[in-house]
Amino acid sequence: MKAVVLDGKTLSRKIEQELAERVTKIKERTNGSTPILATILVGNDPSSATYVRMKGNACERVGMESLKITLPQATTTAALLAEVSALNNNPNVHGILLQHPVPTQIDERRCFDQIAIHKDVDGVTCHGFGKMSMGEPAYGSATPMGVMQLLSHYGVSVEGKHAVVVGRSSILGKPMAMMLLNANATVTICHSRTNRLPEIIQNADIVVGAVGKPEFIKSNWIKDGAIVIDAGYHPGGVGDIELTGVIERCSAYTPVPGGVGPMTIATLITQTVDAAEKYTYESFKRTR
Repeated sequence: MKAVVLDGKTLSRKIEQELAERVTKIKERTNGSTPILATILVGNDPSSATYVRMKGNACERVGMESLKITLPQATTTAALLAEVSALNNNPNVHGILLQHPVPTQIDERRCFDQIAIHKDVDGVTCHGFGKMSMGEPAYGSATPMGVMQLLSHYGVSVEGKHAVVVGRSSILGKPMAMMLLNANATVTICHSRTNRLPEIIQNADIVVGAVGKPEFIKSNWIKDGAIVIDAGYHPGGVGDIELTGVIERCSAYTPVPGGVGPMTIATLITQTVDAAEKYTYESFKRTR
């Protein structure tokens, strides 16, 4: 069986080319104003710093600006809430990204939910999640939105299929399940403590690894012809799924690296441009 490679790296480059054209049009309509994504990095986690830098580089490639805010490890919840509020009130900022995770003394959920829904381009607020789950307009969580775009681009239908999502985080597993459900898949949500997990996965037409543990899902748990989505990335270049042994048997899969990861960033930038276009359109209507 020749599997379809869901190549996020190639698709993200195509998306960035399209975004660059949209950003140019925004600048033309606004006398040079550009979409701005504000990124907040709290603490000194090197992986988080790398992710923020990658997102800033993506902004530059499409002609956007990235407003980088770095806060110390000892930052309090109150101080972080104040930073988010200031960005909410800044009309030049179109999207806000609070890099996960934050230091343990901070109430991360409270700070996520402080982000105004029209600037929640990373899809992390409870309000945004609720609207997305109900099929209402909202910026979806960036990683699962990137997965859905990959599937659509490569013509992989999920309708009527049994999808098993292994992982239940508020920014990956849960929104991934809701997006698949909204696309007419039948969804089972599992996690690291699920009983008889191999048996459940063996019945899946679509397997999504979102558990955050390297190669936790074994290749022999996955049936022939399944669609394999690996949303994890760990040292050594491995994901949440043991891809060796399944690539030759599945119908489609995301490589690690180069599958889901690039699409997360592309989706974040896309939704920031969407927010900037909406803002400039609303501003235009107010001045008429």
